[in-house]
Amino acid sequence: MLEHGGNLRDAAKRFGRNDWVDLSTGINPRWYPAPALEGNAWHRLPEPDPALTLAAQAYYGAPQMLPVAGTQAAIQALPRLRQPSRVAVSAPSYAEHAHHWAGHGHTLTLKPYDALEAAIAHHDVVVVVNPNNPTGAVVPPAQLLQWADQLATRGGWLVVDEAFGDTTQHNSVAAHTARPGLIVLRSVGKFFGLAGIRLGFVAAPPDLLRALADLLGPWTISGPAQQIALAALTDHAWQAATQRELQASGERLRALLAAHDIRSTGTPLFQWWAEPQPEAFWQHMAERGIWVRLFTQAARGIRLGLPPDEAGWQRLQAALTEWTNQ
Repeated sequence: MLEHGGNLRDAAKRFGRNDWVDLSTGINPRWYPAPALEGNAWHRLPEPDPALTLAAQAYYGAPQMLPVAGTQAAIQALPRLRQPSRVAVSAPSYAEHAHHWAGHGHTLTLKPYDALEAAIAHHDVVVVVNPNNPTGAVVPPAQLLQWADQLATRGGWLVVDEAFGDTTQHNSVAAHTARPGLIVLRSVGKFFGLAGIRLGFVAAPPDLLRALADLLGPWTISGPAQQIALAALTDHAWQAATQRELQASGERLRALLAAHDIRSTGTPLFQWWAEPQPEAFWQHMAERGIWVRLFTQAARGIRLGLPPDEAGWQRLQAALTEWTNQ
């Protein structure tokens, strides 16, 4: 199993403290306030709610969508829906894509973002994380649609992971997923801060969504998760206020890092940079109760999410000052 952020139990065990500022995930630290659940929410089998799918299609601008138990469920299932194929996955990016496409008879190659266009002609499936996790790199929508059309002429797929796309919705290609071979993954875990309900959506042509639903089977989304997500996806006032807050917080984080001579890239939810001493920086922060994401393989660097409150911001600033002055 691959390592991910948010593993605070491991942090507490290793460093012997429990007062963590968790910046390791890139998840909105001010999550959507879940409404009270219906009295029978934990009793009934969770039959799919059409209202949830319609709300997701309206929010993401997609013609058809399938709810899944987090985009992770789709990432694991999609490689099982194709015969052995030549697959290119953007790198560095969310490691679960490469991990699962490496199996099921597929031939996997990792491609830097500037090599993706050349990879289209030589692969059957191309996977792009857009905006990228961890670097924040973005491929323009027009370019993605051109790639999707080229792949579709050979029965290929372009899989676009837009898990961090809520704050840059203008870059989404979800509206175009009626066309053959274009698959878009969206998550309510990041922008809405609801990673714990394990819910995401897949936008794709109807035949592919049916095949994916058959593979995943019944009762994949809990009833409580459906109720909470329906409220979040239709709460336009909360969404607008959160967009403003995240834009401001993201700029604050970028400026704070720049003030300590760290030139970072990212999204309003996280910043990333190629740190020359990533292990030392990670250790320095952990010893001060700040849990950051360390990357040591495809990308040697550090990713930081947003502090949850002013006290967290002050602890981060103090730790950065100590790092700069050592």
